[in-house]
Amino acid sequence: MTTGVEDLLRSAAPQVLGTLVRRHGQFDACEDAVQEALLAAATQWPVDGVPERPHAWLLTVAGRRLTDEWRSESARRLREVAVVAQEPEVVEPDPGDRVAADHGPDGDDTLRLLFLCCHPALTGPSQVALTLRAVGGLTTAEIAAAFLVPEATMAQRISRGKQRIRSAGARFTMPPPDERPARLAAVLQVLYLVFNEGYTASAGADLQRTDLTAEAIRLARELHRLTPDEGEPAGLLALMLLTDARRAARTGPDGALVPLGEQDRTRWDRAMIDEGVALVTDGLARWPAGPYLIQAAIAAVHDEAARAEDTDWRQIVALYRLLGRIEDNPMVTLNRAVAVAMAEGAQAGLEVLEPLRSDDRTADHHRLHAVHAHLLEMAGERDEARAAYRRAARLTTSLPERRHLESRAAALG
Repeated sequence: MTTGVEDLLRSAAPQVLGTLVRRHGQFDACEDAVQEALLAAATQWPVDGVPERPHAWLLTVAGRRLTDEWRSESARRLREVAVVAQEPEVVEPDPGDRVAADHGPDGDDTLRLLFLCCHPALTGPSQVALTLRAVGGLTTAEIAAAFLVPEATMAQRISRGKQRIRSAGARFTMPPPDERPARLAAVLQVLYLVFNEGYTASAGADLQRTDLTAEAIRLARELHRLTPDEGEPAGLLALMLLTDARRAARTGPDGALVPLGEQDRTRWDRAMIDEGVALVTDGLARWPAGPYLIQAAIAAVHDEAARAEDTDWRQIVALYRLLGRIEDNPMVTLNRAVAVAMAEGAQAGLEVLEPLRSDDRTADHHRLHAVHAHLLEMAGERDEARAAYRRAARLTTSLPERRHLESRAAALG
């Protein structure tokens, strides 16, 4: 399948699904029908050419799949009649089914789908899987491959998610105003998780999965477009752009991991950096600083330094302290420890890190031991650093990270 066809199908998926759900309800049945239509298009369009009205083609094929499914169930004959009566031949969707910018974000099916896929009745993994399928247009096989689980396992996860949506009585409407902030936070978290899994794969032979990072950025762009009066979607998009801008420099010719301080910064994507910095600058001027805007600001400080030694570590420390007051968690403390070490010395960083070593949430996390090893190495404690690098290497499931940690341990003798 060509890139152009693939991009068209992924952008069309939420619009077609939104139209069907709004017409017929039953998210689970409509989502299955859209997936079948996408698979049919992926097979036929590269051979026969893209139809003149691709959205209408997908809508008609998916609608017919629904009709066929309902015809097979005698208990739904009345509904079948209604569906058949209103189903057109291949025509443009009616004006009420269009996704139009002048309707405002509340009228856009993509945003409704994002909120529905991130319903609080779902587990985090189910939210991620449903978002990638329903809004991202990825197949079950693609999602399973991205997260290194069997296709059958991912299919069960998606099926359970759709059952929970049905059991919870979730409707294809925007959440009420008092629920919207929490639901938007869930959407942001899901897209953040997808991006992070793509940028640093949690397991396997590859350090990064560009299909996931690209999809996360695409969906973050769409979310930002749909929520122009919200600061955190802008912050998340900026964070993704500023982080992904370094992708080309993160690995060497042999695929080995290259730490941030050792990267060839001429290989960073300056267009992505400029776009990300502009989003951060505008966001901080318009909205209170939220977690994603602050993290994006930190990424901007890194990306604007022409050389690693030019990094303004004191500014980064101040930003991490602000972030810790808003969203205190072990990963924030871990990153702050590195920044403090760079700004104030290794011993100061080790003091920030010390409480995490007895925290059950991080005691056996490879990143804690990798950071501990790095700070010990900075402090000249070679033997302890070597042991910490080796422990981190044993705990990680990422092969590139393991090789990097083992090489750091070996370099210490």
